[in-house]
Amino acid sequence: MQTISEYLSSNKERFLNELFDLIRIPSISASEEHKKDMYKVQEFWKEILIKAGADKAQIYEIPGHHPLCYAEKIIDPKLPTILVYGHADVMPVDPIELWESDPFEPIIKDGKIYARGADDDKGQSFIQAKAFETLVKTGNLPCNVKFIIEGEEEIGSAGLMKFMEQNKEMLKADIILVSDTSMLAKDIPSITVGLRGLSYVEVELTGPNRDLHSGIFGGAVDNPANVLAEMIAKLKDAKKRITIPGFYEDVIEVSAEERKALNSAPFNEEEYKKSIGVKALAGEEGYTVIERTGIRPTLDVNGIWSGYTGEGAKTIIPSKAYAKISMRLVPNQNSEKIAKLFSDYFKSIAPPTVDVKIKILHGGEPYISPIDMPAYKAAEKAYEKVFGKKPIPVRSGGSIPIIPAFEKYLGIKSILMGFGLEEDAIHSPNENFPLELFYKGIETIIEFYLNFVKEIS
Repeated sequence: MQTISEYLSSNKERFLNELFDLIRIPSISASEEHKKDMYKVQEFWKEILIKAGADKAQIYEIPGHHPLCYAEKIIDPKLPTILVYGHADVMPVDPIELWESDPFEPIIKDGKIYARGADDDKGQSFIQAKAFETLVKTGNLPCNVKFIIEGEEEIGSAGLMKFMEQNKEMLKADIILVSDTSMLAKDIPSITVGLRGLSYVEVELTGPNRDLHSGIFGGAVDNPANVLAEMIAKLKDAKKRITIPGFYEDVIEVSAEERKALNSAPFNEEEYKKSIGVKALAGEEGYTVIERTGIRPTLDVNGIWSGYTGEGAKTIIPSKAYAKISMRLVPNQNSEKIAKLFSDYFKSIAPPTVDVKIKILHGGEPYISPIDMPAYKAAEKAYEKVFGKKPIPVRSGGSIPIIPAFEKYLGIKSILMGFGLEEDAIHSPNENFPLELFYKGIETIIEFYLNFVKEIS
């Protein structure tokens, strides 16, 4: 039987080719036209996990939702159990014209895999599959393992939340292991110990009952697009603080000591600006960039549209205007409460010239992971062995709604062992993932398994 090192070396190319096959499935959960692909991608996962060594794998239908794949290998019920979570769905690829290559035909360039899902989360979840396979095939698996691969992470995970409520015993475990976050840099490993929550809404403003001639009616009828812009502008003040009454009511202020620790993480503002192509940064007054993106709540317009946007001119006052708005939340804030506060305030600032409709799209709660639990210690040792230095605990600005839901429904904490980078352009054109981190990720997860059993016993 091969050693772990021998197995990884001899199967390196196969791992990559299988990942490419997974990436080629355009599993865009937000798009109805890709519904069949959501089944296809789960069939792929079922086959991969069986080949990797799972005792059983099954695709579960959830009425009204995309399917999910569950697999397990129970070597001894008395041993600890790790529940691995990943998601098979990806974000839409728009704007397609900004991609330098086909988003669903992966290529390797400058040591990186370029494709939609290369990082988020096909590349990272595949790290988990291949670490598991390596441990099984080399006879080194030290504990029981369960996999849950969902198909709706990018649209709120509502199906998985229903599934969890009905299958608590099946999903019982000692820790949930997730690779869907990032590191500070390629040579600076980190463990995500906090996630912001999310409240996501869509607003619709209606003025006249039809598009109107802007010459005949201009000056007499309020323009919903103009009104929407004015209302959005009122959601923040000059100091970039959110003006919704009660918005900050439940926010727990982070201590000066913790703020100092957070800001000890390496950060170069000039490189940060250069990497995203901006001349200056902006945000809530009184907080650093690290604090603004990790421990403070935010409000952002994710999309806005109205009227004529085609080629040439069409002089109209549009009947309707729309916007999608997300609010990132910090510990102790509640997504449902924030959605209601937003709805009440937004309607209150609307003039009588428009009607306002607000649709709550989805939300999730903030999450904090203790750094003194066995899983954190196991992860810390794993990163240190593979990367040669201790990982830094960080609070991420992103949201993974299912993580706090795991704790709510299953009573299980999660350890977030991500291997992506900020520059991987997840959710954007030309998403990518360094090959080096794909392979190092597999090694690190293997070390985590070996360490976790020792730490928990």
